[in-house]
Amino acid sequence: MEPRKGTALHIAKRPAPLFSIVHFFLSIFMLLVGCGAPGEPVPPTPPVPVAIKDLAAHQAGDGAQLTFTLPTNSVSGDKLPALPAVEILRGSVKPDGSADAKSFRVVYTIPGALVETYRAGGRVRFIDPIAPGETKSHPGGAVAYIVRTRASQKRASADSNVVLLRMFPVPAPIASVEARVTESAIELTWAVPSLTAAGEPVPNVTGYRIYRSEIHAAAPASPSQNRAPGKPEPGAELLGSSATESYRDTSFVFDHSYLYSVRSVIQVEANELESSDSQPVTVTPRDTFPPAAPQGVVAALLPGTAAGAQLVDLSWSINLETDLAGYHVYRSEQEGTKGQLVTADLLPAPAIRDTSVESGHRYWYTVTAVDRAGNESAPSAPVAVEVALPSP
Repeated sequence: MEPRKGTALHIAKRPAPLFSIVHFFLSIFMLLVGCGAPGEPVPPTPPVPVAIKDLAAHQAGDGAQLTFTLPTNSVSGDKLPALPAVEILRGSVKPDGSADAKSFRVVYTIPGALVETYRAGGRVRFIDPIAPGETKSHPGGAVAYIVRTRASQKRASADSNVVLLRMFPVPAPIASVEARVTESAIELTWAVPSLTAAGEPVPNVTGYRIYRSEIHAAAPASPSQNRAPGKPEPGAELLGSSATESYRDTSFVFDHSYLYSVRSVIQVEANELESSDSQPVTVTPRDTFPPAAPQGVVAALLPGTAAGAQLVDLSWSINLETDLAGYHVYRSEQEGTKGQLVTADLLPAPAIRDTSVESGHRYWYTVTAVDRAGNESAPSAPVAVEVALPSP
C-alpha cells in the first residue's frame, strides 16, 4: 500500500541483540590490550668487557713480549660468562714520539678458548715477532701496541693503554746445545753466536742465561713443538747465568725429564737484551753410576757361642754416597774369585758376623756397595781369614 501524501514513513526500531553488544565491547577490550602487548623477543645485549689498563711490553729476542691482566667483568659490572678473545694491535710511532692512532692494525687474535694457555702467574703473556730485517733497517725504532678484548663479534672492549717499545738487533738464536750427564751434574755446552738474525755481525755478547722446564709424564716430549703462535715456552724458569759457553746443572734429579734452552745477552744503552731461545735440548738423566768400592775392610776371628765354634767379624768404612742402599758381602774359598753372598739381603750397616765358617778352612772376603738405583760398586780389596782347627 502506498503511503499517503504528506504522511512520513515510519520505521520501527528493534532493540539490539545482547550478543552484538557483548561482541562490540570485547573487540574494544582486545584492541586496547593488544596495543600494550610486547612485539618480537629482543635478544639480550652481549656483554662488553672492561678495558685493559696494565698492558706492558719488553723486547724478547726478535719479538715484543706483551703482558696484561685479562678482564673478568663487563662495563656494566657483571661477571663475564666466559674468557673473552684477545686482539693484539700494533701501530707505528710519529716523529714526535707519540703513537699514530690511525696506524694500529690487528696482528693476532687469541680465541677465548685458548686464552688460558697464554696465562702465567695470573697474567696473559704473548710474544709478537718482529721481522729481523725491520729491526736491522731501524735499530732502536719504536713500535706501539694496544690490546682489546671481545666477548662477542658485535662489540669489542675499549682500547687498552698504549705502550711504546724500542727494538734493537740481538744475536741469532744459538743453533744447538749439547748435554752430557755425569754423576753430579748435567753439563751443557754451546757455540758462541757470531751473527744477528738479520745476518749482521753480532754485538759483543756479555754472557748467557740458561732456562729449564721440567717435562712431566703426561706432557709431550718436546713442549716447544707445535706451540701456538706467540706463546712463550711453558714453565721455563731461569736456572742460572754463565760468562762462558758452558753450564753445570747440579740441581737435577735422576729419572726426571728436563728441557733446556740458552739465550745470549748483550748490552744496549745500559739495558740488557736477550736473544730468542736456542734450539731446546731434552735430557732424562739415568743413574748408571755405581758407588765407590768400600774401603778399610778388616776381619777378626772370634769364638762362637757354642763350644769349639768360631765366627768371623767383618767391618769397613761407611760409604758417603747420599743414595746408598746398603752392602753385599761375598765369601770364597778360592783366592781371586768373587764367591757367594754371605746374606741375600742388603746390609744397612758396614759390619757383619759370619757364623757359618768351618774349622780348617781358609776364606777370602770382599764387600761391595749398592745404591738405590741398583748400581753395584767394584769389590773392595779382599781380606783373608784362616779358621784354625780347634785345640785338642
